[in-house]
Amino acid sequence: MGKANGKGEVERKRMDAEHELPPAEEDGFAESASAADVAEDAPAAENELARVRAERDQLLDRIARQQAEFENVRKRAAREQRDFKDYAVTEAVQSLLPVLDSFERALKTAPGSEFRSGVELIHKQLADALARLGVRAIAAQGEPFDPRHHEAVEVVESTAAADHHVLEELQRGYMLKERLLRPAMVRVAKHPKK
Repeated sequence: MGKANGKGEVERKRMDAEHELPPAEEDGFAESASAADVAEDAPAAENELARVRAERDQLLDRIARQQAEFENVRKRAAREQRDFKDYAVTEAVQSLLPVLDSFERALKTAPGSEFRSGVELIHKQLADALARLGVRAIAAQGEPFDPRHHEAVEVVESTAAADHHVLEELQRGYMLKERLLRPAMVRVAKHPKK
């Protein structure tokens, strides 16, 4: 039995040794810190706190900038999508303008016939369809010459119109909403010098 007690005693000592806490100095914590040690750590802690606050402020600034940039991108994408939707028909309308021109020329050459009334009806249908898409003719005849909307093919000395006004429209110009599809081709009046 003495042998069993000896084994139990050894086992108990081993378990106590395993669960024994190391002295406080070994962990880096002194049981009593001196006032000088605390005073030394205070500036270091303040410096660390200032560094962390500066880092936080930089991160908040970056987040705010990223949010503003995201909002700008979102607005730009919405504007581009709206513009695309508004002007997606530009090429189709431009391809129809020569057809409209042909109708207008046909109407000038065949007055007073049944054929003319049919052409007028087709011309009106085409013009109405284009108007529903936002296409409108540019006023030219008798208007002041505007290089943003008119293309001067010829400058004619004439007193039939005011100086630098459109004397004659050779080909009608068109706008799609606020975008120029085609400028009006015009002759511009210029008063002769005296």
